[in-house]
Amino acid sequence: MSIETPPARRWAPDTLAAQALGHIDEATRAIVPPIHLATTYIRDPDNQYRSGFVYGRPDNATVREAEAIVAALEGAAAAIVLGSGMSAATAVFLALSPGDHVVAPRVMYWSLRNWLMTEATRWGLRVELVDTTDLDALRAAMRPGETKLVWVETPANPLWSITDLAGAAGIAHAAGAALAVDSTCASPMLTRPIEHGADIVMHAATKYLNGHSDVVAGALATAREDALWERIRRNRATLGQVLGPLEAFLLIRGMRTLGLRVRAASASALALAERFAAHPAVEEVLYPGLPGSPGHAVAARQMKGGFGGMLSLRVKGGEGAAIAAAARVELWKRATSLGGVESLIEHRASIEGAGSPCPPDLLRLSTGIEATEDLFADLDRALRGANA
Repeated sequence: MSIETPPARRWAPDTLAAQALGHIDEATRAIVPPIHLATTYIRDPDNQYRSGFVYGRPDNATVREAEAIVAALEGAAAAIVLGSGMSAATAVFLALSPGDHVVAPRVMYWSLRNWLMTEATRWGLRVELVDTTDLDALRAAMRPGETKLVWVETPANPLWSITDLAGAAGIAHAAGAALAVDSTCASPMLTRPIEHGADIVMHAATKYLNGHSDVVAGALATAREDALWERIRRNRATLGQVLGPLEAFLLIRGMRTLGLRVRAASASALALAERFAAHPAVEEVLYPGLPGSPGHAVAARQMKGGFGGMLSLRVKGGEGAAIAAAARVELWKRATSLGGVESLIEHRASIEGAGSPCPPDLLRLSTGIEATEDLFADLDRALRGANA
C-alpha cells in the first residue's frame, strides 16, 4: 500500500489535517481509513512481497497513514510514528555513535533531560547542556567535527523559553552537526521547524497531535532522507518501536481537529496570561505571547497563529502556596501531561525532583478548550484562597 502525500503548498495545514490528506479507502470508498491489525502478510508465488508489507513490527498500513499526515503538516520529506514521545526522542540519539558530542538545552522536557544525563552518557554519548536561547553560548559549545547533533526545544517545558531556530540551525550546520527540534508544544500549526533550517522535528504525539489524552505516541519528521534518517528508521524496526495500529488510527482522528484545538488553546492561554500577570497572588507569568517575555520577539517571528496553549505561573508565597492553590481547583485537572482538550494544572517541581531547573513556586498550566472565563474564575478562586 502506497500513501501519496499531496504537495503541502497546495492546501493549508488545517485542510490537510481535517481531511487526513483526503485519502479514500480503495476497497470500501470510506472517507475514514480502516484499522489494519494484521501482523503478517502473504508472500507472492515467486517469493516477493509486492504489497510492500512483510511483518507488523517494522511497518503497518494504518501507521503509514498517520506518518503521511505528519510529513505533510511539517513540510517534511518523510515521517515516522513511534510508541511514545520518549521513543521518538531517544531514537534520534541512538542513531548516533558512542563518543559523539551532542548539545541540548538546560531547560527541556525532564524525562529526556534525565535520560541524556544518565543512560545516554553511559552508552557513550558526550552530552553538554547549554542555554540554547543564548546563541553565543550555543556557538561556544560547538566542537566542529565532534558535535553531531544539536537538540533544542521551543517553547521549552516548563519555563516556555524560546530558541531562535534559524540561528541555531546556522550554528549547528557550520559545525557539521544536525539540528533536531522538539516542537511538541508549538505543533506544526504554529511552527514548522524545517522551514527554519531544522533537520529533524520531534513531537510527543501524545500531546497536541492527538489532543484527547487517550493515546501515547511519538513522531519524527525529516527534512531529507539522509544517512541519519535511515539509521533512525532502521533502529525503529529493529527495536520494535513502531506505534500500534489502533493508536495510529486514534492519532489520525486527533489530528483532524489539530488546527481548531491549537488556536482555541492559544487564544485562551494568551488571555489567561494577560489577566494573571496582574493578579495579586502571582509573582510572574511565563508565556512567550506576553510582550515582556524575553523570547517574545523571536516567538513572534517563528510562531504563526498563536503562542501555544502552555503557560506557567510563579505563585507568591513559594512552594507551599503553589501546591495549596493547585489543590483548590475544581475545573482544572491536577494531572501530568499537556495538549489535551481538558485544562491541566501541575506543580512541576514535585514531578521533576532534585536537579530540576524548575522553580518550586511554579504551576504549569496546559490550557484546553473550555470557556476562558470559567478557567480564569476557577484558578483565580484557588489562588486567592491559597493566599488568604
